[in-house]
This record gives sequence, structure tokens and C-alpha cells, in this order.
Amino acid sequence: MSRIVLIEIDRLRAHELVERDRVEKLKEELRRSGVLVRPILVDEKNLIVIDGHHRVQALRELGCKLVPALLVDYENSNICVVPWRDCDKVTKEDVVRAGLTGKLLPPKTSKHVILCDGCERHVEFLEGEHPTPLEVLKGLNVRKGSPVVDLNLV
Repeated sequence: MSRIVLIEIDRLRAHELVERDRVEKLKEELRRSGVLVRPILVDEKNLIVIDGHHRVQALRELGCKLVPALLVDYENSNICVVPWRDCDKVTKEDVVRAGLTGKLLPPKTSKHVILCDGCERHVEFLEGEHPTPLEVLKGLNVRKGSPVVDLNLV
């Protein structure tokens, strides 16, 4: 079962690099709205970001200390990884290795999908919309190393 939590941004592990222009665009959208609409998808075991690298980087650059994260069991066989581009090849093992070693994959290497009812759907449908104000994510009262805060949204 997955759950949405607020987690310290510094505890998250990326597995891909980000595109600068995309981060800048997201930062502007976040400044304008003051709200992050979708949580980040994160492997509950290793805290590796599965989907949302650009959102995490934009939040980091805006001074946020917390990120709403949907924690999932990445080993679940219904979660699959496919390449964004036909010329690439990527596996779950590649994703985990990159996240654990810090040897990040190029931007937009991995596309994560969920198998349901015989079809593949991008994982963003799992994330859903759970608007979280940036003031909350700036988390000025959070102690370093504090546990995740369960939002009880799932």
C-alpha cells in the first residue's frame, strides 16, 4: 500500500539529471501559484525519486525543505520502467544503481508506468492531485533528521 508523506528534500536520492530550462519553467509556475499540485513518486525502501526530478530540483532552488512524496514499493511487478527514447535501454536495476551511487542517468532516460487492466499508464495517475502550499514545504520548523510526516491522504 502506498502513502503520501512530507519528507525532507535532502533525504531524497535522484537517479536522473534534470534539464535546466524545465526546472526554470517549473520554478516560475510554482512562484506564481504558490502550490505544488502533485506529490513526487519515491521508492519507499531507498528513497529514490521515481518520478518528479524536475519538481524536486525546482522546490530545492525555491528554498523548500520538505517534499510531498507518494511512497511505493518499487519492487512491485506492476511498476515498470521503459525508456523515453527508442534508442535508450533502462532497467529498474539501472535506476536503483544510479540512485544509490549518485552516477545519474541523463535527463528523461526513464519513464515509469503502472500495469493495470492490461494496459500501461504513466505513474502520474498514481500521484493524483494533492495541492501543498509552498509555505508548508519551506518547513522552517523542521528538525534535521526528523521522521517523515504522514499526510494520511491515501
